[in-house]
Amino acid sequence: MTNGRQKGASFERKIGNMLLDELGIKFKRNLEQYRTKDLGDLITENNDFPFVIECKIRGKGTTYSMDWWEQVTKATQGINKMPVLIYQLNRSPIRCVCDLNVILETFGGQTIYHQNLVELTFETFCMICREMLNDGIIRTN
Repeated sequence: MTNGRQKGASFERKIGNMLLDELGIKFKRNLEQYRTKDLGDLITENNDFPFVIECKIRGKGTTYSMDWWEQVTKATQGINKMPVLIYQLNRSPIRCVCDLNVILETFGGQTIYHQNLVELTFETFCMICREMLNDGIIRTN
C-alpha cells in the first residue's frame, strides 16, 4: 500500500506541474484527502477554477474505473464544481474524463439533461480549460 500511495502522490505532483505549465495555475496536493472522505486530489488557490480533480494511476487495465468517476463526483457535491478524472494506465498517455456538458457549455452548445462521459487527451482538457479562461469562466490569480 505504501508504494501505491507514493506512486499516486508522485502522479498527483506530476499532474499539478503539467497543469501549471499548460494553464498558468498553481495546484498542490490536497493532503486532507487522507483524513477526510470525498475530497479531490489537487487544489488551487484560484477559487474560480471550476473542476474538482481526481488523479489515478494504475499499471493494469484498459480504461478508467466507474468507481473512480463516482469518487470524484462525490467530491463535487455541495461545492458547485465539476468533476474531472485524470488517469494513466500501463504507461499509456494521460487521459481525462469529464461530462460532455462541460464541452457543450464551453463552446456554446446546447447542454443535454443526462450525463454522458467523454474521454479526452490531457492536452484537449487543457485546451477546454484555456477556452474557459479566455471566456472569463475561469480567472487566473
